[in-house]
Amino acid sequence: MEYLNLFIKSIFIDNMVFAFFLGMCSFLAVSKNVKTASGLGLAVIFVLAVTLPLNYVLYEYILKAGALTWLSPDYASVDLSFLAYIVFIATIAALVQIVEMVVEKFSPSLYSSLGIFLPLIAVNCAILGGSLFMQQRGYASLGHAFTFGLGSGIGWFLAIVAMAAIREKLAYSNVPKPLKGLGLSFIITGLMGIAFMSFMGIQL
Repeated sequence: MEYLNLFIKSIFIDNMVFAFFLGMCSFLAVSKNVKTASGLGLAVIFVLAVTLPLNYVLYEYILKAGALTWLSPDYASVDLSFLAYIVFIATIAALVQIVEMVVEKFSPSLYSSLGIFLPLIAVNCAILGGSLFMQQRGYASLGHAFTFGLGSGIGWFLAIVAMAAIREKLAYSNVPKPLKGLGLSFIITGLMGIAFMSFMGIQL
């Protein structure tokens, strides 16, 4: 029940896009059609689901104050938490590089349509934000970190696919010229954010 609660909360209540507005650059730029948005969304799910548990292990057993006591009691006073940003980003960059190579190998068309935004997952603030939230909230186990990462990725996936579907429909709508493009996208994002606030009443 605890894992289900965390999973649902990370998708709907603590949605990376609509609750914290993280990863907006990729969200707005790639949400022009559903196929491309789905590809990027799946990549984000994978990166979040893998990097958060990995960063959890690195933080809990290497970086956190006193984490190195498993090596020797003499290291009880060692605190490497100041390296968290660098280590988290390095982990994310390594995983994104792997994802980029896999997508290029097995789906060249998707790789071409995503363009620069696929490697930019490495600096997507939603990915780094997930690791920093994990550190700040002090999740109790590797399972909690994985559940939060998976849920956050799915939440970001749902957000960008929903946005892409709406923007595809708007292509056939009579939109006033001053609102075309990013102007209307910002308005829709705000309205979707308000809509997602209704999930705050979920009780598990």
